[in-house]
Amino acid sequence: MLLKNDLLYYPAQARTVRILWIDSAASVAYTFDVGVKGAHPELAPLHCLHADLGARRAQLMLVDPYAARGDPSLLPARHRQVRDRAWAVVQGLIADEPAIYQARHRGRMVMAQSALHGVSHPSIYRYLRRYWERGQHPDTLLPDYKNSGAPGKTRGSSAGVKRGRPRKAGTHPGLNADDGIRRTFHAAVARYSATHAQFSRRGAYRQMIEDFFDPREADRLPTFGQFNYWIEKDAPGASASA
Repeated sequence: MLLKNDLLYYPAQARTVRILWIDSAASVAYTFDVGVKGAHPELAPLHCLHADLGARRAQLMLVDPYAARGDPSLLPARHRQVRDRAWAVVQGLIADEPAIYQARHRGRMVMAQSALHGVSHPSIYRYLRRYWERGQHPDTLLPDYKNSGAPGKTRGSSAGVKRGRPRKAGTHPGLNADDGIRRTFHAAVARYSATHAQFSRRGAYRQMIEDFFDPREADRLPTFGQFNYWIEKDAPGASASA
């Protein structure tokens, strides 16, 4: 299952795309090429993105190197003021989805916001690209953002990023639950919780296997017992149905 803001890394092209929006029928999505100057949202059939993951042409990234981090309240007031001015412009544009992702509508919408706020067209497009690239949150518009990463660098091969590839080899059922596997557990819990009103550990486990592993490689799959143990150990206060 793919969600809004997921990052997919394509090793063959050293390309990373972010999912900006998925339609209610879960049939199409708009994606954005991260780290590409002048990029624009692109329409993509959702089944093609799933096929890319299934064929391992793409990897679902667990760690978002572009996401905003830190406490904005600790930044200078002038930085927050810059963010708020940019957000006032962007908020008026992204309220109209999916039109903002379509070039034939986006130009007209940018013109309207430019006249309303007295901000140049290039500045508005810069705001939008920064917002889309860094995770679609108002804090992505803070000035001098330090965590966006350098364009063009390969990111999908670092620890905890590769899809379903534990850092330590093991034989089923003795797979080592290293830091990378435990991050996968945490991501699976968060993703399942975001799409289900009632949390089910077995449901989250099954979705995790589908999203991050190849079920055909039994010797590389963590067991439900490991999953259950570590989500309890890492979040002892959490309660959930089995």
